[in-house]
Amino acid sequence: LNLARRTFLGGAAAAAALAATRASAQPGAIPIIDTHVHLFDPRRPQGAPYTGPKGQPPQLALPEIYHKLAVPTGIVGAIVVEASNWIEDNLWILERADSDPLFVGVVGSLEPDKPEFAEYLMRFAKNPLWRGIRYASVWNMEGGKQVLKPGIVDGLKFLANADLVLDMANPSLPLLQGALMVTDAVPNLRVVMDHMPSLDTTPETQERYDNLIGELAQRPNFFMKLSQVIHRDNNGVIDTRLAAHRDRLDLLVAKFGADRIMFGGDWPNSVGTATISQAVSLMREYFAGKPREEAEKYFWRNSTRIYKWAKRAPNQPG
Repeated sequence: LNLARRTFLGGAAAAAALAATRASAQPGAIPIIDTHVHLFDPRRPQGAPYTGPKGQPPQLALPEIYHKLAVPTGIVGAIVVEASNWIEDNLWILERADSDPLFVGVVGSLEPDKPEFAEYLMRFAKNPLWRGIRYASVWNMEGGKQVLKPGIVDGLKFLANADLVLDMANPSLPLLQGALMVTDAVPNLRVVMDHMPSLDTTPETQERYDNLIGELAQRPNFFMKLSQVIHRDNNGVIDTRLAAHRDRLDLLVAKFGADRIMFGGDWPNSVGTATISQAVSLMREYFAGKPREEAEKYFWRNSTRIYKWAKRAPNQPG
């Protein structure tokens, strides 16, 4: 990786982030709901199955740490997305989120193809912070073809009837195909693809990508987070300039419209790639030339309709 280039780009982004932070404090600034935050504590006796991005030391991801980093950028609310596949950690993140009214929702981790899914879901959903689950492995391969797992449709129908959301990550062509199969099988389920701009195509995959995007754009209950916009590309380069990402953002916004996109910061999985300030700054810059209504939809309004969270603090919109 070209260190000089990274230093230059990082300095420019830091200046832009400072400007965004100052702007967020001005009257009329659009409040932000961060729809993608992780919480975990590797210091626990049992540790944690996920402790942050590869190549970085284990992260300590607690509400008070995120709060200090996020609030100065204009973030007034956040949704925690589970980074652990341990059943008991669903309760752990619910308790952590409940401790700070900055957090307006929790997306837990359960397996919808398991017989005990409905029991666990209803148990956790008694907490009003519980807004859905994150699950990606919805398919098996049979004869070289993707097919939905046995039992998965019944579980996802139960999720949809509970008026809860399915988050899916991390984007790949098979995952987009899986999402397409889910939206066809359970059309009333709200499906959210996390980190959509991070999926880089190649000349060999471009046509398949375009076809899947075109199909998913026709599913009204398919939504996406324009998160991980700043990411390490296929060549290992991290570019924090909006110019490097504008074309992809324009394509996704054009295909899915202003009503189906949301902001996500991806902290602390973003450590070493982009700070919260950089993520906010980049997207404020992107929406600066668009109608305020579109920016409000992206930064907070769509999240209220998709996740149906309830405000917990006076400065939260909705």
